[in-house]
Amino acid sequence: MALVGARKRQRTRLILMGAAALTAATVFIGYALNDALVAFHPPAELLAKAQKGEIKPDRLIRLGGLVEVGSVENEADGTVAFTVEDNDESLPVRFDGVLPSLFREGQGVIAEGYYRGGRFEATKVLAKHDETYMPKEVADALKESGEWRGDGTPPRGAKPGGDPS
Repeated sequence: MALVGARKRQRTRLILMGAAALTAATVFIGYALNDALVAFHPPAELLAKAQKGEIKPDRLIRLGGLVEVGSVENEADGTVAFTVEDNDESLPVRFDGVLPSLFREGQGVIAEGYYRGGRFEATKVLAKHDETYMPKEVADALKESGEWRGDGTPPRGAKPGGDPS
């Protein structure tokens, strides 16, 4: 009888150790994926989180909204500065690279990068694909803010035809 009790205890220990190892692996995978995930934030949300100290300067994040009309500036060193806005806030963006050919003022954009020192330093800029496409996250944020132009009318300040110049 003592042999049967010892086997049960040994089996129970193995099961508990296996469960602990599985739990630890799940926690480590979740932590690794959390760092790899890139969340989308409209300017108002990003600025609110930054005020609360929830945005770390080394955390890769996505900023989405509309490129403010009249805000695009090509600097001498090859960088491009522009402002991304939603209905409530606007945020300056700096990007060192080649902008997508569909990048325009008054149109939807998602910039991927880092929020540092009161501005967004973009490492990647994504523009809408055609006249009707808008990233779902940007469309949802614009609908929430009341800025959505689902009928094809240009955003505030944009000239008819989609050409802001």
